[in-house]
Amino acid sequence: MDALTEAVIAGAPPEELARADVPPDYVAAHLRIEDTGMFAGVEDKDVRKSLRVGRVPMPELAPDEVLVAVMASSINYNSVWSAMFEPLPTFDFLERYGREGGWARRHDQPYHVVGSDCAGVVVRVGSGVRRWRIGDHVLVGCIQVDDQEPATHADGMISAGQRAWGFETNFGALAHYAVARASQLMPKPGHLTWEEAASVMLTATTSYRMLISDKGARMKLGDIVLIWGATGGLGAFAVQLVKNAGGIPVGVVGSAEKAALLRRLGCDVVINRADIGIGGAATPEETVEQGKRLGRLIRKEVGEDPHIAFDYIGRATFGISVFVVRRGGTVVTCGSSSGFQHSYDNRYLWMNSKRIVGSHAANMQEQTETNRLFALGRLTPVLSAVYPLTEAAEAARLVQLNRHTGKVGVRCLAPREGLGVTDPELRARIGAERLNPLRPPG
Repeated sequence: MDALTEAVIAGAPPEELARADVPPDYVAAHLRIEDTGMFAGVEDKDVRKSLRVGRVPMPELAPDEVLVAVMASSINYNSVWSAMFEPLPTFDFLERYGREGGWARRHDQPYHVVGSDCAGVVVRVGSGVRRWRIGDHVLVGCIQVDDQEPATHADGMISAGQRAWGFETNFGALAHYAVARASQLMPKPGHLTWEEAASVMLTATTSYRMLISDKGARMKLGDIVLIWGATGGLGAFAVQLVKNAGGIPVGVVGSAEKAALLRRLGCDVVINRADIGIGGAATPEETVEQGKRLGRLIRKEVGEDPHIAFDYIGRATFGISVFVVRRGGTVVTCGSSSGFQHSYDNRYLWMNSKRIVGSHAANMQEQTETNRLFALGRLTPVLSAVYPLTEAAEAARLVQLNRHTGKVGVRCLAPREGLGVTDPELRARIGAERLNPLRPPG
């Protein structure tokens, strides 16, 4: 083990971290460009075959960047897409980014270090970095933006230069070290462990923008919100946000086990879609019938149709979402895990003045507001399992097969779980059980 890594694991002070040499290479979960065709004609694109864990070269740091020693990360579905090389190989993103020249050229490599969630320690700062210092405990936001593009200053998510870090860029978070722009950093909430903190930002901030931000559904006090996949990473945070904002969450899950977990999250209405025959491909007529069954059940439980449908499932649910929201209601979508091509009856949209809102990740202000809610203890992590970095491919496979709930964490440099807490008083006030509602006891 190199001196810098040893110092980080030992919790060394900033001056010792600054003295230790940066290693020439590091351990990372990564893809190789020569593997991009390995799943051609294969039905089960098993990410354990493509996601490798091994050493990669340490990149040079740009003036506006920081090098973070990654204590923990987590699995997001974008890493599953990357490892499946779908809908296209992410090496295409890296090649396109590299064509911009300058520092961007570093990203165009025959390997791609993936991962978009990170909690860690700053160990180096570029010459242009002002607000961060070696030794700071940080979270890394999942979006990089071009601060020289005018649109960025209205909303970073509508700028042409925004990229998903560790998906459309290289040197991501499923590794011992990661390179990020200083403008991506936020202070780590002191009451969370490394693995808890590393599991929250991408999904929680995406849910925040979808529901709370004026860029999303603009949820208000008393709104009834239909949440598909309500024990997933996005859905479990959506339940918490709706509750915090004074709304009524109606969560839909696919099994009795997930329904029990959803009740532990405090969801007001819990629906097991298997109980009412919702799921899978459906004809237009079947979609309407499924929507009617769901609508009747929601009205039975709360007396009204939902104001908002929170949908990241896509093809399997989108037509129902459009049908079931009330007149003037909103369907907000950020993804399509069951398929990108959606079908719905447009009459129910236009004749009832409904809206469809597309939402992607979150800008830095929205990320900061979400992080504030975690720092206050108003939002809590939704970890269900934690794997070591050596088993990152197994963790990604769990997410690929949808055999997980909440978020799946990955320990990178953290030698064991439970480390990184600097505010034990707040942690004690909140309670460890409340901080881990989806994890099995013990």
